[in-house]
Amino acid sequence: MKYVPRIALFLAIPALLFVVPWWTLIGATIDGPLFWLGSAVFLAGFLCLPAAMFLGHGPRQHDAASIVGDTLLGLMWVVFSWSVLGNVVGLGLAVCGMGDPARSRVVAAGVFMIAAALSGWGVFEARRVPRVRTVDVAIRGLGPALDGLRMVVITDTHYAALDRLRWSEQVVDVVNAQQPDIACHAGDLADGSVAKRHRQVDPLGKIEAPLGRFYITGNHEYFGDAPGWIEHMSSIGWQPLHNQHETITRGDDRLVLAGIDDPTGVGLPGHGPDLPAALAGADPDAPVVLLAHQPRQVTAAAAAGVALQISGHTHGGQIWPFHYLVRLEQPVVAGLSRHGDTQLYTSRGTGFWGPQFRVFAPSEITVLVLRSA
Repeated sequence: MKYVPRIALFLAIPALLFVVPWWTLIGATIDGPLFWLGSAVFLAGFLCLPAAMFLGHGPRQHDAASIVGDTLLGLMWVVFSWSVLGNVVGLGLAVCGMGDPARSRVVAAGVFMIAAALSGWGVFEARRVPRVRTVDVAIRGLGPALDGLRMVVITDTHYAALDRLRWSEQVVDVVNAQQPDIACHAGDLADGSVAKRHRQVDPLGKIEAPLGRFYITGNHEYFGDAPGWIEHMSSIGWQPLHNQHETITRGDDRLVLAGIDDPTGVGLPGHGPDLPAALAGADPDAPVVLLAHQPRQVTAAAAAGVALQISGHTHGGQIWPFHYLVRLEQPVVAGLSRHGDTQLYTSRGTGFWGPQFRVFAPSEITVLVLRSA
């Protein structure tokens, strides 16, 4: 009986995603045989979504089911969102005196065309090689020898069921073209085991950064095999910052680059964020740049006097208007922000999770150019 609420929630969300679009596109606009045909299609989708998500992301981890479930989830989120907006427009048209069935058909046509266009565009945006975003960040206490230091950040690559080996190779080419001094991966490397996903990850070993390549865990590593991914990234030349730091030196000037685990790791012995441990023994006079997967970790960073925190996790919302829900949990969705004396850069992510859609939340490869303040 204890699983009944979970099962009810697992079915209630797909029901909501399908009922509103069904009413907008079918129930309020069509009758006769097309009504029954359209209703059957929506019913089949409703039954397919939870089954595919369970098979794909449950104990079996079936890749084909994962692709079907994720794609259907993304598609229905787009259609649901614009169906809600369409019905709001419909209320406005009713107030203006437009009657049915013309009003419902105008709304349905508009929702269908917009959702179809945004879905196609969203797939293109998700699968493309990310654009490069360059941001200058003034760092208090940064010595002149380190002025202009280039940190290239990738995050949330989420290598998963879709084989993105070629995409991974292209990302490496773009990163190397930026001539980074330091390369960082801010977590959520892959979904699944090292054995299943390492082929897509391995091109990252070809990234060139003379002052080091650094990696931290995100929450998704802890849904799979975080210790395995830490070991694998180390084997291809990346230095995991598992609640630890490295001192970057150029000339007589120093910068402390630290990294902490994702909060999801607290359930695994020896894991979970520990900022005091990460900064233990660090030069107190050197500014600190911290890799922390979730933006909300900036509260502890600000209390510790960190100059800059680099995070991912939010994907910029990934599919509009999901960023409004993300904002309920995180202080920032994307971009550079200030929290007391600490700056926070939140990347929209380099890849995508689950649905191969990005709508009004383009992916990015970030070049942070550190400047002496």
